[in-house]
Amino acid sequence: MEELLEQLLEECRPYTQKGQVATYIPELAKGNRDDLGIYVLRSDGRHYQAGDYQKCFTIQSVVKPILLLLALMDNGEEYVRARVGVEATGKPFDAINVTDQTLLSDHLNPMVNMGAIAMCSLLKGADYHERFQRLLELTRKLANNPDIQLDEAVYLSEKRTGNKNRALAFLLKSYGLLQDDVEEVLDCYFKACSISVNSKDLANIGFVLANRGKHPQSDERIFPSRYANYVNAILMTCGMYDGSGDFAVNVGVPAKSGVGGGIMAVVPTRMGIGIFSPGLDSKGNSLAGIQVLERLSKRMYLSIF
Repeated sequence: MEELLEQLLEECRPYTQKGQVATYIPELAKGNRDDLGIYVLRSDGRHYQAGDYQKCFTIQSVVKPILLLLALMDNGEEYVRARVGVEATGKPFDAINVTDQTLLSDHLNPMVNMGAIAMCSLLKGADYHERFQRLLELTRKLANNPDIQLDEAVYLSEKRTGNKNRALAFLLKSYGLLQDDVEEVLDCYFKACSISVNSKDLANIGFVLANRGKHPQSDERIFPSRYANYVNAILMTCGMYDGSGDFAVNVGVPAKSGVGGGIMAVVPTRMGIGIFSPGLDSKGNSLAGIQVLERLSKRMYLSIF
């Protein structure tokens, strides 16, 4: 398996130079396009890794399924479903609704920025500091890594430059889909996206979703099996932004990407996969990362279809 992973990384290494690191967040512009790593955790407890799997990067949009999980754990499915929809938008992750139609909760989904910002307001906590701390603790638990921390530099960079997300939040507010103070909600969202992880962390998180909510080491149930179904279904249809359809055809597993270069993939009942390569395609997905996953899926028959 490790030989296969090494081989796949070599095959896909040329793609690292075809992608572009995210520059709209100044700190992310410092990413190294040469980085490429993968970590695979299987249901039999075996794990395999290759390349730069230990390199840390910010979780960015890969935090969205964790946000959704915590919102579900705090409120239940019916409450969350009434406030954030599940349909794919077919638009970029940071798209602004510019039609004259009323913005409704059904127009959002949890894997685009507007939906994720709305979900921050659904988390339980005395204030937004406590809400973020609870999200951080859940991330640590899912990743089986108590040392996961906030990347302060990326957080401050996002906070300084995140005016498009401010526009999205104020749009939510203007349509009554956000009740709380916009800057407090955004502070929680910017911090959530700036949690620092590595490929192993993402593989562990993906495995808990593949294992229907049970921890791989202790077999402890972290969340109900039904929530795994809910999250995985949305990852399948919306997790790779407006490239989710192509990804479903070519790879065929639930997955979530982030503009930090990470991809978390869920192979139900079989494995969790974490990949890191910061060169992105035009949709904001890791270009080399998708190539690796596509080849791995074909070699190991991972597609759920």
